Amino acid sequence: MSYAGRTLGWSGIFRLALVQTALGSIIVLTTSTMNRVMVVELALPALLPGVLVALHHLVQLLRPRFGHGSDVGGRRTPWIIGGMATLAAGGVAAAVATAWMATDRYAGTLLGIAAFVAIGVGAGAAGTSLLVLMAKRVDPAKRAAAATIAWVMMIAGFIVTASIAGHFLEPFTTDRLVLVTGCVAVVAFCVSLLAVAGIEGRGSAAVDSETSAGRGSFRAALREVWAEPQARLFTIFVFVSMLAYSAQDLILEPFAGIVFGMSPGASTRLAGLQNGGVLLGMVLVGVLGTWRGRSTPAALRSWCIGGCIASAIALFALAYGGMVADRWPLRANVFALGLANGAFAVAAIGSMMALAGAGRGGREGVRMGLWGAAQAIAFAAGGVLGTAAVDIARHAFPAAANAYGIVFAAEAIVFLWAAVIAGDLARETRTTRVRQVPGQASPVAANLPYARELAE
Repeated sequence: MSYAGRTLGWSGIFRLALVQTALGSIIVLTTSTMNRVMVVELALPALLPGVLVALHHLVQLLRPRFGHGSDVGGRRTPWIIGGMATLAAGGVAAAVATAWMATDRYAGTLLGIAAFVAIGVGAGAAGTSLLVLMAKRVDPAKRAAAATIAWVMMIAGFIVTASIAGHFLEPFTTDRLVLVTGCVAVVAFCVSLLAVAGIEGRGSAAVDSETSAGRGSFRAALREVWAEPQARLFTIFVFVSMLAYSAQDLILEPFAGIVFGMSPGASTRLAGLQNGGVLLGMVLVGVLGTWRGRSTPAALRSWCIGGCIASAIALFALAYGGMVADRWPLRANVFALGLANGAFAVAAIGSMMALAGAGRGGREGVRMGLWGAAQAIAFAAGGVLGTAAVDIARHAFPAAANAYGIVFAAEAIVFLWAAVIAGDLARETRTTRVRQVPGQASPVAANLPYARELAE
């Protein structure tokens, strides 16, 4: 069945979201399972997997280039398939590299570097084109729900793969790691092929080719997109908000253990509670945003602002709670933080879909790639900055609660900064309607089917 020429129904949205599930299933093995094997079973420095994972994030700086390639070609499906093939090959190569490190550390490390570069390239190419395809083909009223479905199904890929692969990895050997990873990669790639089969159709290339002649070079396209006030402001918002979002990841469990005296098992359950809050926040925005057609760009921006402010409040509460640890409801606080994080994250993704087509036509891939690159840089920097800030603060303040409190408060301020940027974006979007020559159609109105909703 071809979906060409019309918006996607719920079945089409779920089909595309299966690509996110497949992507997540490979990523979780490379960033979690292989990370643990390198450090525990192979007794390698923890810095090694840390650098490899950071490398896969940094490679995704190429996302704007991948997006431009799909713009020029006029079709997203080949980039999704090619990206998933590269990701699957990189995942298997990473497992082989991990096994090789047991006998030849240096050769295995070199292969690991190449493998994680391939993982970053594959995830960037497939992920960027998938989001552009959803942005172009999902009805505005369903965008919040589509963003929720895509990200919940990616997390489902994490959970299902971790559970099934964990079973088949026992008793552990490096050969078994390679075999299990290979099976997961093959299944993930086949699922992706089935998910995108016929969903874009051949007609979209012909439609998009009408504007391809004027697209020019990648540098020219990137300069043009960066010159658009909305695209530039949203890029800054994505970087700042995701920096605050990722900076808390690596310090929350140590904070619970050092300040609240939680055991490793208890702090792990606390992280699970936070992720449960994230999922619930995503689902709430998806349901409330879709109910009665409230998934307008203006509503999504409101969720972005509200989610950032709520995240800041939860972080300020954590900063205070550490100083009164004996009577502070830490679990409720962490769940509230996850709820706020999930709400703003899904609203941000929905806003990406709404804004991808704002401005000149034929630049959707570049815009989505630019925002993906901003997110990748933020995630690569967030963990490093968060942990480094704690180390510095603990040298300056003898009480661990004070040190962690200062870092959490700093992250809260960054979230408030992101909320201010989102407010600036809303004002910029409202003024876009009047920036047109008398008697001439607005660039936004000319190129965005839902321009009226974007300007609300």
